[in-house]
Amino acid sequence: MNFTFRQLRLFLALAETGSVSAAAKAMHVTQPTASMQLKEISASVGLPLYEVIGKKIFLTETGKALAVTARDITQSLASFEQLAHATKGIAKGHLRIAVVSTAKYFMPRLIGSFCKRYPMIDVSLEILNRDGVLGRLRQNTDDLYIMSMPPDDVVLIDEVLMPNPIVVIAASADPLAKQHNVTLNDLRNRRFILREPGSGTRMAADQHFRKKKFRADIRLALGSNEAVKESVAGGLGIGVISQYALHGHQKEHGVRVINVDEFPLKSSWHLVHLAAKNLSPIALAFKAHLMREINGK
Repeated sequence: MNFTFRQLRLFLALAETGSVSAAAKAMHVTQPTASMQLKEISASVGLPLYEVIGKKIFLTETGKALAVTARDITQSLASFEQLAHATKGIAKGHLRIAVVSTAKYFMPRLIGSFCKRYPMIDVSLEILNRDGVLGRLRQNTDDLYIMSMPPDDVVLIDEVLMPNPIVVIAASADPLAKQHNVTLNDLRNRRFILREPGSGTRMAADQHFRKKKFRADIRLALGSNEAVKESVAGGLGIGVISQYALHGHQKEHGVRVINVDEFPLKSSWHLVHLAAKNLSPIALAFKAHLMREINGK
């Protein structure tokens, strides 16, 4: 087999984006050039690497194996480059982080302070729902991942970053907002606005409701905290969200936290990566930076 490292990176971009045009854009080449190089890779391997069905690209088993190989080679070379830079006393390289959507309320500032300290490091931040982050984690796409409910079927290095309290919110004008003590029984006739199934916040809420044998009357399941807050502010129901979605405050934009027994639910933000992964010097520096910033050390 005979193909270049740049062609391997192009194929990896195809595997990650699922689109020839998106892969071409990521590699700063034209689409015809990308298509030609992808055909050259397939010809060199001697087996089909992907197929197009209904304008969507699906990797074959051989293609999936090549994507894993390309990712391993790319990450190994990146680690070597960072080690070489560190040996020369230069903090330069690339850091890839994927976080669940609620972490967007605090991660940009932490990344910003890291970039001030290491201005020559480029950071890629992916903000996705939990399923999206899990997919990238399982494929070892990034250096580090932040989520509130790590999976238990993957061997991980898992470090707790900080608490992630889960609260109940109501519209500011709702009578519940003025009550000092609200029980789950008081909420039996209320409609709930929750995050989508599979999100960390939804999982925490569902676990608590099952434990208390409480059946929530769910009106809407929504894919973002903003949608939940707007729906609650509009009077469609009460919501359950991370307090970080309120920027740590008790009230915001027409909603406020209500005092429900046993809330806030105890949850935590976790910093994870695959246990078998060898972190680059930059990833290790970022982990140390997070711990200093969060713990004040």
